[in-house]
Amino acid sequence: MWWSALSLALREIRRNLLRSTLTMLGIIIGVAAVITMVTIGNGTTARITAQIESLGSNMLILRPGQRYLGGSRDAARQLDLSDAEVLRRELPAIAAAAGVTNKALTVVYGNSNWTTSVSGMENDYLIVRNWPLARGRLITDSEQRAGAPVCLLGATVQRELFGNLDPIGETLRLGKIACVVIGALAAKGQSAMGSDQDDVILMPLRAHWRLISGDQTVSHIYLSARDNTGKAKHDVELLMRERRHINPGNDDDFSIIDMKEIARTMTGTTEIMTSLLGAVAAVSLIVGGIGIMNIMLVSVTERTREIGIRLAIGALEREVQRQFLVEAIVLSSVGGIVGIVVALIASYFIANALQVPLLLDGSIILLAFLFSAAVGVVFGYFPARKAARLDPIEALRHE
Repeated sequence: MWWSALSLALREIRRNLLRSTLTMLGIIIGVAAVITMVTIGNGTTARITAQIESLGSNMLILRPGQRYLGGSRDAARQLDLSDAEVLRRELPAIAAAAGVTNKALTVVYGNSNWTTSVSGMENDYLIVRNWPLARGRLITDSEQRAGAPVCLLGATVQRELFGNLDPIGETLRLGKIACVVIGALAAKGQSAMGSDQDDVILMPLRAHWRLISGDQTVSHIYLSARDNTGKAKHDVELLMRERRHINPGNDDDFSIIDMKEIARTMTGTTEIMTSLLGAVAAVSLIVGGIGIMNIMLVSVTERTREIGIRLAIGALEREVQRQFLVEAIVLSSVGGIVGIVVALIASYFIANALQVPLLLDGSIILLAFLFSAAVGVVFGYFPARKAARLDPIEALRHE
């Protein structure tokens, strides 16, 4: 019985193929839009999470002053190397701590030059940032203490100055000083904020003080928490308030950035945007359902005489109703299947264009298809009910 209704439905769809295709277009666009939006949203969330994780392992960043609206910071006493030493020694929640200072310089090698950030850092910096070497060796403790003019190159600096050549053992000019390249860092790519993490040169902190910055302060202290960044942040705050003699009730003259909090905020924002875009795209499914209802009502009018003949020779109302309901469900279901195919193709190309992972969610694909089928049931019911309730005599008189 159902198979017969399905065969008749397919015959009617083939008989008016262009009209049926245009009717399904709303469902196709709706299903494709929902799946594509959710897939790209999930890929964007995964990319942001990976970028933030690439910054470092359980990382906190301590810096002087509080950041206010507009991006400016109030004047505050600078951090120094003893702060990093005390945090490393006194707090069990801190696995590693490294003072860092930065300055933008033009770097020259042979006939090539490149303006980049030259950072003086302690050796724990690479531990906090979870940053391995691609080749060469690390800066030794003795080179740190002596402030030796040696450096590690980020992947971008290496590419711009050396191309495919091996930089190990070569000498660069950082402003007016010479520095020997002892290692090349593995590529990290862009950060979640859009900056190039590989556009950097690292050197011993004391060498930076002596040869470049001329003072003995650090602009940031990078910290790696052992487990819970929330507890580590609280412990750092208490110790720094004590070291900087901040009275109870007074505001901190330093700030601590928890990268996990930033990750949660950014991924939460992208998830909300993905849900909103998916909901907006789902509206087109409702529009598609209205199109199905409209075309089914037209079909009932066109086939009034056929319905009258079927009723006159003994067809039951429920059989006529089933026939038109099946046609509506077939239209919406076929539209849903085509929409899924379109979504997979569109998601692949958009993900490649935006350089985000292609993360297909099977539950969303199934939900979109079931929703498209449900649209056929809901919007096909009224035309099917109307066809079933036609008066056979009046229907037979219809021209």
